Amino acid sequence: MRDQSMIRGSLLVAGALWVFLALMVVAAVAIAAVSLSPVSVAGPTPLISLLEAADSPSFAGAGGRTSANPPEPSAEAGASGEGGQAPTAAATGSAATTWTVPRTPDGHPDLQGLWNAATLTPLERPEDAKGKATLTEAEAAAIAKTEQARVERLALPSDPNRSAPPVGGDGSRGAAGNVGGYNNFWIDRGNGAFMLDGQWRTSIIVDPPDGRIPPMLPEAVTRNAAVRFARPTADAPENTGAGAPGAYDNVEQRPLAERCLLGFGSTSGPPTLPNYFYNNMKQIVQTPDYVMILIEMVHDARVIPLNRPHAPKEIRKWMGDSVGHWEGDTLVVDTTNFTDKTRFRGSSENLHVIERFRRVDANTILYQFTVEDQTTWTRAWSGEYPWVAAEPGDHLYEYACHEANYALGDILRGARLLEAEEAAKTVDPAKQK
Repeated sequence: MRDQSMIRGSLLVAGALWVFLALMVVAAVAIAAVSLSPVSVAGPTPLISLLEAADSPSFAGAGGRTSANPPEPSAEAGASGEGGQAPTAAATGSAATTWTVPRTPDGHPDLQGLWNAATLTPLERPEDAKGKATLTEAEAAAIAKTEQARVERLALPSDPNRSAPPVGGDGSRGAAGNVGGYNNFWIDRGNGAFMLDGQWRTSIIVDPPDGRIPPMLPEAVTRNAAVRFARPTADAPENTGAGAPGAYDNVEQRPLAERCLLGFGSTSGPPTLPNYFYNNMKQIVQTPDYVMILIEMVHDARVIPLNRPHAPKEIRKWMGDSVGHWEGDTLVVDTTNFTDKTRFRGSSENLHVIERFRRVDANTILYQFTVEDQTTWTRAWSGEYPWVAAEPGDHLYEYACHEANYALGDILRGARLLEAEEAAKTVDPAKQK
């Protein structure tokens, strides 16, 4: 009898597993029905083309103030999150809030948790917003509405009778000229512009006042031109150098993000910036002696010691040597000792980044940073943007990308194939005789 009971139990478990698998198949079919249309923008809004700037494959990032110690914002000068989201009491400057800063057992503000850094506000102010630091309520609403319409349009089922894309792509924006790549089901680039101090911003950079990265020094331009394709910068996007001679000669010439070594668009930091694509989560864990920031994009983890001196200048790291300390309720992280293997936005190993993390309300961390390199830019530049508390159902997912996966070999094999095809078009005059 006991054996028969065990058999019946096993059959019930097996049946349940088959039902579960059937449901998974149905779910997979439903996902496959999502539009295969490549990600693109429905066109800039008539007010400001923030969406067009955010859709740029350059994966621009964030900014702060020129001062290494920007003034600390008050609790009333906080930030809301995404466009289309109701501003928090701190963002609107409301005095009605009764929120108090949560603290860890050692008395410092508790920054721990999962935070969403997605936004459509670009790193640099778009040209058509020149001289315009903020958006009106109507403009911000129009941007959010345009993005929502784009998402809904791309979520429609694909036409099963559509024709195949032309060989080599149609030349439009998207993976390989809209031949392939992720469809919109996988994309989560944000809902709209962000608000700080009760204002909808047109750029993350706040200093210089024009919202643009300062000009490069002539020697920096020359330095970067010499290694443009030999050593791409850490924030260089995929396909950097496509069509340029020698850009695919060896593995180490491909961008670090394309090789899955660092996050796309400086998501790893410092400074840690939005990527306007997906994988927007940051997880913070604190102890009295360390702060850890885990980045969802390409699984970068920054382990930051507190109240320690920097490593000797001879020790260089891809993400620099970060050390932190508390200034009141603000966590300040100072990073030096970068290597010239990363060269954030064309910087040198002299790059110096100061970041400031401050909990401004129950749902928001205000992230500020200052970037300086006296051998690269004419002046320091700074910016700020909010990290918004994750929704209850949000998770930080594994980004199972690693160097030497099959895609990297295929990239180089594809380059060799294109070279062979091009060589076949060239007729050797000696063979014509």
